[in-house]
Amino acid sequence: MSSVSRRLHLWLIASACIFAIASAAEKTKRMDDAALVQAAKSGEDWVMHGRDYSETRYSPLKQINTSNVSRLGLAWSYENGSQGVLESTPVEVNGVIYGTNTWSVVFAVDARTGKQLWRWDPDVSRNPAPIMLTPANRGVTYYDGKLYMGVLDGRLAAIDAETGKTVWEVQTTNPKEPYSISGAPRVIKGKVFIGNAGADFGVRGYLTAYDAQTGKQAYRFYTVPGDPSKPFENPALEKAAKTWNGEWWKMGGGGTVWDAFAYDPQADLMYVGTGNGGPWNRDVRSPGGGDNLYLSSILAIRPDTGQLVWYYQETPGDSWDYTAVQDMILADLNINGKQRKVLMQAPKNGIFYVLDRITGELISAEPYSRINWATGVDMKTGRPIETPLARYGTKQVMIRPGAGGAHNWHPMSFNPIAGLVYIPGQFGGWPYAADPNYKYEEGKWASANAAGGGFGAPQPAIPDDPAAGPPVTSAGYLLAWDPVTQKERWRVKYDTTFNGGTMTTAGNLVFQGSADGHFAAFSADKGEKLWEVQLAPGAATPIAYELAGKQYISVMSGRGASVRRPGQAANEAGNANAAPARMYTFVLDGKASVDGKASIE
Repeated sequence: MSSVSRRLHLWLIASACIFAIASAAEKTKRMDDAALVQAAKSGEDWVMHGRDYSETRYSPLKQINTSNVSRLGLAWSYENGSQGVLESTPVEVNGVIYGTNTWSVVFAVDARTGKQLWRWDPDVSRNPAPIMLTPANRGVTYYDGKLYMGVLDGRLAAIDAETGKTVWEVQTTNPKEPYSISGAPRVIKGKVFIGNAGADFGVRGYLTAYDAQTGKQAYRFYTVPGDPSKPFENPALEKAAKTWNGEWWKMGGGGTVWDAFAYDPQADLMYVGTGNGGPWNRDVRSPGGGDNLYLSSILAIRPDTGQLVWYYQETPGDSWDYTAVQDMILADLNINGKQRKVLMQAPKNGIFYVLDRITGELISAEPYSRINWATGVDMKTGRPIETPLARYGTKQVMIRPGAGGAHNWHPMSFNPIAGLVYIPGQFGGWPYAADPNYKYEEGKWASANAAGGGFGAPQPAIPDDPAAGPPVTSAGYLLAWDPVTQKERWRVKYDTTFNGGTMTTAGNLVFQGSADGHFAAFSADKGEKLWEVQLAPGAATPIAYELAGKQYISVMSGRGASVRRPGQAANEAGNANAAPARMYTFVLDGKASVDGKASIE
C-alpha cells in the first residue's frame, strides 16, 4: 500500500470513528418526537411515565422471566431523602434514572450503580396552605435532552438532563388560588402538557400546552365552563354550560386534570381524564341537577390545537369524588371477531370501561369492584344505572366505593401476550351525607359532606346498605382483568390499601409492591407469586430497562414522613409511619444488601 493510500485509509478510519462518536453523542442527547413514538418497540429505556404513549407499562424485555425470577437480587439502592409518601414512577434514558421525591425534588442517578449525578430542588415552601393532602409527585417526562417537571406550587420547569440546571420555568396556575401539581407532564409533538389539582378546595380545572423548547404557552383548555355572562373560551364549553345550574363558577366547579394522559399518534388524539366536582355534592354546586360536563370524563383532544373531538362522561352529575383521572391504556383488542382500537380505564367509580378510542363509542362496561351506587351501565345510553342509595340526602349512608375509589392514582398495566389488565384495586366505602348548613368558603375543603368531610377525618360507624350485603373491611388487592370478556381472571388479596402501581413484562411477569413494603413478582397468566422481598413500606410503581445486556427492575419505596393534612405544617406531622425512602434496583444474581448501598460487580 502506498503512503498516500495508507494516509487515505487512516483518514477514513478516523472519520468513521469520529462519525460513530458523534452519532452516539447525538443518540445520547436526543429523544425527539419520532423516538417517543417508537418507544414501545424497544425495552432498552423507559422514557415516559407509562413507558409509551399508550401508557401500557408493559416492557418487552424477557431476560427475567418465570423460570429465573427467583434469582432476582438487589443490584443497588439509593436513599433519596424524600419527606413523605412516594408516588413517583421514574424514567430511565441512556443509562440514567430520573426520579422525583415529595416537595417536587428531582434526582438523577447512574442506572447501573445508583450513584447520584445531580439533585434539583425547586425550593417549594414546606408549608403552603392549602395545597393538597400530601406533597407527593408522580414523576418527570424526558424529551430532547430535557426533563419536564410539574412543581407542587403550580410551576412547570424544564431541566437540563445532563447537568440538572433549570432551562426555563413558568407559573401555570394563579399562586393566590389553591391549585397544586402532583402529576407527571407529557410531551406530544413538541408541546408539554400539564394539568393541576385542587377541585376539593374550589378551583376550575384546565389543561395547558407549552412549547417544549421555550416554555411559551400554546393554549389552555378548560374542562368546565366559567361565568356564562362572559365569552366561552371554546365552543365545547358553551355546550357544557347547558348541563350546569346555579352559580357554579363562584365555587370553581372542579374537573381538574391531575393525572391521566395517553396519546394515539396514528389518530393524532390525546386522551385526558378529568376530576371530580367542586364542591362534591352536586346539589350545592349545581342546584336542580345536570350532568355537569366535563366532570369525571374522558376527553379526546387534538394536541396541536386543543380542539375537543369527543368525550365520554363516566359519572354524570358526580357527587362522590369519582374522578376519571386514573390511568388510561390504549390497545388493539379482538372483540366479537373484530379488531378494535380501544381505550381502557378503571376509574374510581368501580366500573371498567372499554371505549373505541377513535369515536368515543362505549364498547363495554362492567363493575370490577363491589359497588352499591349503581348496578351497572345502560349500554343504550352509556349512563350508569344509579341505585336509590346514590343520591344521598342528609341521612348518612355508606356508599361503595368511597371517595378513595376502587382504584386511585396507582397505575395499572396491560400485558398483550396474556391479554390482561392488572389493577391495583381496593375495597372501601365512605359515609356520605349532605351538610344542610354548608356554605362555600374560598380555599377551604369543599366536600359539602357532613359525614367526615375529608380524608383521614374520623368516620361515623354506620351500617352498610342492606342491599349491598355485609360490610367489608377496607383492603387492597391485585386484580387481573380480562378487558374482552370483562371478567376477573385472578386476584391476589392484601391486608393493606393504597398499594403500589403495577408493571408487566414479556417474561410473563407482573410486579407490584404493597403498602407494607412487600415487593413481589407474579406470573402474568395465573397470578402465582414467584418472588418477594421486604422493602421499606410505601411502594410506588416499578419500571424495567436494559443496560449492557442485563435487565434491571427499579422501584421507589418508603415513607420519609407521615401524611401531612391540609393546614398542618410539615414539621407537625408525626413520624410513626416513617421509613427511609429509597430507590431499589434488582438484577439477576444481584448481591447487595436491601438496607445497604453496594452495587453489583
